[in-house]
Amino acid sequence: MERIEKKAAIITGASSGIGYAISRKLCELGYEVFGFGRNFEQVQLKEEDGFHPIICDVLDTDRLCNCAGQIASKFDVQVLINNAGVGYYGLHEELNPQKIKELVRTNLEAPMILTWQLLRQLKKNAGYVINISSVTATQSNPHGCAYGATKAGLASFSHSLFDEARKYGVKVATIFPDMTKTNLYRNADFREGDETESYLLPEEVAAAVEFILSQREGMIVSDITLKPQVHRIKRKSKSEKSEYKK
Repeated sequence: MERIEKKAAIITGASSGIGYAISRKLCELGYEVFGFGRNFEQVQLKEEDGFHPIICDVLDTDRLCNCAGQIASKFDVQVLINNAGVGYYGLHEELNPQKIKELVRTNLEAPMILTWQLLRQLKKNAGYVINISSVTATQSNPHGCAYGATKAGLASFSHSLFDEARKYGVKVATIFPDMTKTNLYRNADFREGDETESYLLPEEVAAAVEFILSQREGMIVSDITLKPQVHRIKRKSKSEKSEYKK
């Protein structure tokens, strides 16, 4: 198969929120962007923008690996961004095995598998692995024990992978966003505050990705923590709770 000599990036969770904002930024930076997601009906990026939607649930391991392998066989993948995530909140006893499995598999297992799939090519290209973790990775998380644990695991994976792969030129970075205005909290009984100072925007996380990619060869920004100026959350109203699954 003829290879296409253009830098490529793979990002999961690309159909909305942070992933979509990062996809737009990568397209602006000249990458061929392969965005993994389950539904792209609301996405306005087109192939002429450099965006290629890949309909794939990251929990479908066989399809995830097959799609990534096909992309890597034709394009030189230089950037992998593990962004797809799910959150379930509340007392730990109120979760169930299915939700716990979904948290672990989406937030931790899928990034490790996709990185494994692409690591040899990323070594060859001296590429980047950027993992979107959370500030919950570095703190105690009552009412979010399992979610915080998966994000802490992702951060630990990032730090160890960097030490393992840095001699091959691979740059591994972790972004730790605080509460961001996305649909991550659709399964929670709370949301971000009303004040703009109480949340981050997806575009601000995308700007952090651009900052990581803009550094000179030989220097890596390994960790970036992003926080809004004000720490405030708001309980959802009864109407907002209608979609909250107990």
